Amino acid sequence: MSQAKINRQWILKARPKGPVDEKCFEWRESEIPKPADGEVLVRNLMLSFDPTQRGWMTMDTYVPMIPLGEVMRAGSIGQVVESKKEGFAKGDLVQGAFGWQDYAATSGGGVMPMSKLPPGTQPNLAMGVLGITGLTAYFGTLEIGLPQKGETFVVSGAAGATGSVAGMIAKLKGCRVIGIAGGEAKCKWLEGEGGFDAAIDYKHEDVAKRLHELCPNGIDIYFDNVGGAILDAVLAQIAPKARIILCGAISGYEQSDLPPGPANYFNMVLKHGRMEGFLVLDYLSKFHEGIAQLATWHAEGKIVQLEDIQEGLENAPRTFMRLFSGANMGKQLLRIADPE
Repeated sequence: MSQAKINRQWILKARPKGPVDEKCFEWRESEIPKPADGEVLVRNLMLSFDPTQRGWMTMDTYVPMIPLGEVMRAGSIGQVVESKKEGFAKGDLVQGAFGWQDYAATSGGGVMPMSKLPPGTQPNLAMGVLGITGLTAYFGTLEIGLPQKGETFVVSGAAGATGSVAGMIAKLKGCRVIGIAGGEAKCKWLEGEGGFDAAIDYKHEDVAKRLHELCPNGIDIYFDNVGGAILDAVLAQIAPKARIILCGAISGYEQSDLPPGPANYFNMVLKHGRMEGFLVLDYLSKFHEGIAQLATWHAEGKIVQLEDIQEGLENAPRTFMRLFSGANMGKQLLRIADPE
C-alpha cells in the first residue's frame, strides 16, 4: 500500500444508543501532523478491534470515555516516520493507542503507552495472542481460574480472540475444554485446529441441554465473555467449588435497557462457588512473564491465533460492527498500510 498524502480520520460523532452504526462516526481528511519536540510521527499499519471499545464510546471505564469530536480510540501497530523523541528512530515499529487514522503525532503517553515491538514480532500477533487479548486469556485462566488436571473448563465467546486462547491454555493445563460459539464454522474450528474437546453452537443448539449432556459432573471453571442467558445456563450446571471468571458481557453491550440478572445465581451459594471479575491491567507488572510464556507456546504450536483481517481504513466502522454481529472469527484486525 502506498503512503497516504493526507491524514484520513474517523471521528466519534455521536454516542451509540443501542447497536453501533456508521452514523456514530464521521470521515475527515486533514494535513499530516508535524511532531513537536519529544514526539514521534507514527504511520498506522494495523488497527485492533475489541468489544471494550464499545464501552469507551459511552462511559468512563478503566479509561476515560472518548470525547465527541475526537479520533476514535483503538490500539494499533504503526511505524515511526519522523522522530523528535529520544529512544525512537525512523523505521521503528511501535504499538500504542493511535486511533482510527493514518497518522498520529504523539509523545507516547496516555491510555496505552507507546512501546517498540520486539525484533521479529509480527504485528498481527502483537495485537492478538501476544498482546492484550492473549494476556487477558492468560491471567484470567491461570490467576483466577486456577485450572487443575481433569477439571471441566467452559468458555463462552470461544471463537473470539480471548476465548480461543483461554480454552487452549486450559487444555495445556490438562482440563477438558468445551467452547460455546455461534455457528457451525466456528464450532468446527474449535474442535479441530483449536483442540477443544467439544463445542456448542448457541445459535442452533439448546445451550443448557448441551451443557447438561457434556458436563455430567458439573462445570469446574467458566470463562465468561458474554454474560446474559449463557451465564445463567452455566450457573445451573456448576460443580462444587466452581470458579467463574468474569471477563466480558458482550451480550449486553448494545442493549439500552439491561435485562434482569441471572436467575441461577443462588447456585453459587449452594455449591460454594466463586465469581470474580478482573481487568488485564491488574497484572501489568507480570506482562513480561505472560508474553514470554505465550510466545513459547505459540512457537511450539501449542497455541494458535485465529484471526480475521479486513482491509482499508475506510472500512473501520464496518469492521468494528463485525464484533457485535458475530461475523468475525478470532482476533479482529484491520490492515491499512504496509511498513516501508
